[in-house]
Amino acid sequence: VQLQASGGDMVQAGGYLRLSCATSGRMYRINDMGWYRQAPGKQRALVAVITRDDSTTYKDSVKGRFTLSRENAEKTVYLQMDSLKPDDTGVYYCYAQIQRHRFAANSDYWGQGTLVTVSS
Repeated sequence: VQLQASGGDMVQAGGYLRLSCATSGRMYRINDMGWYRQAPGKQRALVAVITRDDSTTYKDSVKGRFTLSRENAEKTVYLQMDSLKPDDTGVYYCYAQIQRHRFAANSDYWGQGTLVTVSS
């Protein structure tokens, strides 16, 4: 199983970006998907998560600005980031909880990270 993240870039404050994370490989089902962010000098922290039935949870600081969505058929999760702020700067990592087989437990898989830089 592999997760391929893309979409990171350098933008000015107030701008927008759309991150994508495509999942490939043999699997039975993808459950939760989401994004974490590691800001410079800080630990990786949850930004947003979406369940298989499209229930979403967001970090307080991104509510109303970021929108998380998924396409189950494409095994892809998207993070639309609007009204970006310098504090949104960091490496964004996608993740997915995946059942490799029907009776297997969930395992967490991570993408390689994509850098978002927001300048003031």
